Amino acid sequence: GTTTVQSWLASSAMATETYEQLALKRSELALRQQALVPLNTNVQSLCFGEDQHFELRTLASGLPKHLRQSGPKPNPFLPWDQRLEVSAVGKSHALILNKYPVQLGHMLLVTRSWAAQTDWLQPEDWVAISLVDAITTGLWFFNSGPDAGASQPHRHVQLLPRKANEPVCPRANWFQNAISAECNQNPTSAVMQATRIIQRDPHHPRQSEHLWSLYQSLSQQLELGEPSSDSKPKAPYNLLLTSNWMAIVRRRCDETHGFSVNALGFAGYLLSTDRSDLNWLQRNGPEALLNTVVEPFSENTVAQNREYVDR
Repeated sequence: GTTTVQSWLASSAMATETYEQLALKRSELALRQQALVPLNTNVQSLCFGEDQHFELRTLASGLPKHLRQSGPKPNPFLPWDQRLEVSAVGKSHALILNKYPVQLGHMLLVTRSWAAQTDWLQPEDWVAISLVDAITTGLWFFNSGPDAGASQPHRHVQLLPRKANEPVCPRANWFQNAISAECNQNPTSAVMQATRIIQRDPHHPRQSEHLWSLYQSLSQQLELGEPSSDSKPKAPYNLLLTSNWMAIVRRRCDETHGFSVNALGFAGYLLSTDRSDLNWLQRNGPEALLNTVVEPFSENTVAQNREYVDR
């Protein structure tokens, strides 16, 4: 517990290579072994206002098995497919490839032993995140359970690597502007009412403790509860983390109008399947879609949210 990220990196051979580089090398091998099944999608950019940029991906083939409604499924992370392993991360976690990636190099940080996706993230999770984050930049995201878009009950935090000079996600400006007190976001938006964002200090000497503190602060602001006194979060949520900020979105449900929305939806990435109502999306826009799956606080915005659901 006292081992710092810096001392771990100093003693690790992987300090010479980013996890993204390791993931891409492993992806090449996993593709040859047919352990990796990339999703074939068609991409369309959607823009509904200055900060409302989205990327809509439409599956070119049928819905993959892990996204289909079905009965109980075996845990794919206990054990995980060794052909997908990128690296051990400390003693408690492992970094593996997403078996069904839209982007090669998409990684999952999983716990070595059973931990529930619906429980609180723990200090050791933030230690593992910090170890990876120290040498690989990107978009971290977490879906706290089925109502937040999680497809597996075993704890996993996901990472989409990004180059230092590329936008971390389509809605990056929305989040950056929302941090500022002078932001131009509509305060009556259900998404704004259900979202809390906080600036991250990338130079903090104890990153894992810093992130753990931000996580607790945002959870309290959203009335999700506190890990020290509540056995589980009081509502489902999505978490997004970049080098500059952390955000949590309080959720009401997973699916609306045939779209399953997880944390990536709030980052600006939507996935369309044969169940999705694209006509509704074109008429109402992506933010209206997000408004239907969040749980805002005030009575007015809750009523507004219900109206969207009934349309």
